[in-house]
Amino acid sequence: MATTELTAQTIDETIKGNDIVLIDFWAEWCGPCKRFAPVFEASAESNPDVVHAKVDTEAEGQLAAEFQITSIPTLMAFREGILVYNQAGALPSQALAQVVDAVRGLDMDDVRKQIAEQQS
Repeated sequence: MATTELTAQTIDETIKGNDIVLIDFWAEWCGPCKRFAPVFEASAESNPDVVHAKVDTEAEGQLAAEFQITSIPTLMAFREGILVYNQAGALPSQALAQVVDAVRGLDMDDVRKQIAEQQS
């Protein structure tokens, strides 16, 4: 499965409409972003059950601001619409595979419980 380009118009629907969504915030001029791109593409091919999406921070500056992107590349992972991972920096393929496995293995009832406790 190929990666999906996200825009301000498509990001909410993508996050809410899929179980697991990984988003790579990147820019054309960013060297580490270019090095991470093939790793992200390979992960998309290996994990067809996970939506691998990209946000061009230059084209979608307002969206990058909304997600408080201060460094690129930044990888975010959403599970059942909840942000469960947010880290700047290009990951090697093994580390990205570990992130995917960890997100898959989350007990989402426990995650929701922890969020509720933090908010109260």
